Amino acid sequence: MLHGRVGIADVARVDEPDTLALAARVRGEALRLGRLLDDLDLLAAAERPGLLIEKKDKVMTITLNAPESLNSFTGAMHNAMSRIWDDVNDDPEVHVVVLTGAGRAFSAGGNVINMQKKIDDPASWDAGMPEAKRIVFRMLECDKPIIARVNGHAVGLGATVALLCDIIIAADTAKIGDPHVNAGLVAGDGGALIWPQLVGFARAKEYLLTGDLMSAAEAERIGLINHAVPADQLDEKVYGLARRLASGPMKSIRWTKQTINVPLRQLAHSMMDLSLSLETQSNLSKDHQEAVWAFGEKRKPNFTGG
Repeated sequence: MLHGRVGIADVARVDEPDTLALAARVRGEALRLGRLLDDLDLLAAAERPGLLIEKKDKVMTITLNAPESLNSFTGAMHNAMSRIWDDVNDDPEVHVVVLTGAGRAFSAGGNVINMQKKIDDPASWDAGMPEAKRIVFRMLECDKPIIARVNGHAVGLGATVALLCDIIIAADTAKIGDPHVNAGLVAGDGGALIWPQLVGFARAKEYLLTGDLMSAAEAERIGLINHAVPADQLDEKVYGLARRLASGPMKSIRWTKQTINVPLRQLAHSMMDLSLSLETQSNLSKDHQEAVWAFGEKRKPNFTGG
């Protein structure tokens, strides 16, 4: 107990050891929390194989990370893409997502090498169908803005996930298309859903029934994507917009997106079961088998309509 008059300096001297101890404990807890967050980030990366996840300034960048195969979807990457959007929604530190690809492609879509396995073992195909449906629904249900950074070709499922984003910005060197039919498959994993909503039924039918690819400039011209920019300006355009949105009024931005996506979500619920069912049937067609053989033998397929 202190007696007599006590000055401010006296109190400071008395409290100094406690203050230093408290500061040390705070620093220790901060370091421990930092290590814990690093561990959680590593755990999340391990649980989402095929995807590279980075966060900075409220912007999460999701990179399809298999550049050796032009970011074609393996089973693990397909599963990860079906689940990552729950992570996005549940993370209060994420306001905006940028979806892109590693290396020179955005994504080549389905993994052609695995197609024979799915023909020989239909159960392996069936196992991926709930994931295919979840990818579409979760991207449309995510109320945080998603920007596609199309750094290179986006083909098949690669085109679908790019076009399901809210804003699509492509390098002018990229090409976009959905050639499911050229592999003897139905464009059932989202292409038949999203293309007509972006460019109308006439143009969607032309591109989905021929499987033709188009340049980024043509995609911008017909309204399939928002912007085609020189490749060396892609990051400036994408991340400038991402930072602008991330610093904006997030409730109004997210709720506006929710409202806009209502008819898209309703449409997805009305057609995805049928479209995936038809694609599943086409997986067992003679024309699909011929397409896979022709790819392996590096020749033009001879389709018979079977």
